[in-house]
Amino acid sequence: MSEITLTARAARRINEIMGAEPPGASLRISVNGGGCSGFSYAFDIERVRTEEDIVIERDGATVLVDPVSLEYMGGATIDFVNDLIGQSFKIENPQATSSCGCGTSFSL
Repeated sequence: MSEITLTARAARRINEIMGAEPPGASLRISVNGGGCSGFSYAFDIERVRTEEDIVIERDGATVLVDPVSLEYMGGATIDFVNDLIGQSFKIENPQATSSCGCGTSFSL
């Protein structure tokens, strides 16, 4: 399985968000069925890790991904963008065959 890459911009934003959370909190990214294109990404603040979690770390930021979601996200890059439309995490997923305009939904 390909690993997931976290950009420096994403790590900075995660650290900013986690600054208001209790020590040890992490960002969990998961893939759920549904959304405009079949699958959607979910972003949650997680205070507990499981043994199965895949841990991605960069510059002090921690992202947790469960093994099932990793199957759909392998090789992806997690970035944070700040443009005219707004701020958001952006996932560039090489497995996605299409995505919708909202940027959080994709199909395989």
